[in-house]
Amino acid sequence: MKALIVEDDRILSNNICESLKHKFDMTQAFDGEEGLERLARESFDVIILDVMMPRLNGYEVLEQMRGGGITTPVLMLTALGQASDQVKGLRAGADDYLSKPFDLDIFQARLDALVRRTRRDESAQREGLRFLELTLWTNTRTARIGDGKLDLHGKQFDFLYYLVENKNVIVHKERLFQRVWGFYSATDFSVVEVYASQIRKLLRQYDYEKYLKTVRGIGYILTDDSELYG
Repeated sequence: MKALIVEDDRILSNNICESLKHKFDMTQAFDGEEGLERLARESFDVIILDVMMPRLNGYEVLEQMRGGGITTPVLMLTALGQASDQVKGLRAGADDYLSKPFDLDIFQARLDALVRRTRRDESAQREGLRFLELTLWTNTRTARIGDGKLDLHGKQFDFLYYLVENKNVIVHKERLFQRVWGFYSATDFSVVEVYASQIRKLLRQYDYEKYLKTVRGIGYILTDDSELYG
């Protein structure tokens, strides 16, 4: 696998490259413009991107990348630790965010998790994410149960996708809200119950509403195990 690190601190960049050389073919860039030049010439499996850099900062690099259709997963590194800085990076298109200084073992674990998640998402795009005969495709945001189309709109797809992604596991209402609407959403928390009701209605036409169970006071679980929560 190939990784690009865009970091103007050469000592830190070299240390990261040394720690990852057994997993990745590493390429270094030392400012934002050089990073974009590298991206224009070759493709990478993951990008490690610093925020505070000369010429172009990490946010600007990320915006140009995403604007140009580059979907490579990005782990941002920064000395800025404020929540607003993290939100800015994530909204610009970062996949994860790590504040300096950091432990290299933690850094490697976060990078590994990002690569695994990306591979799983790519597989789901190709083959679809499945629960029994229910299949969801993220690339087209469509869903079918057997030969029948499940008419999901907007965040209904994200809601059901997250339940399928966590099938046979209780999903807390707070976690669902965070995943589908985000911590900083102005939407009322009660929207979770509204969407759960909408999803049940859509599943009912295929007799699949019986698999979506409410765990009172906690959240929801999508399961075909009749011994779990009734």
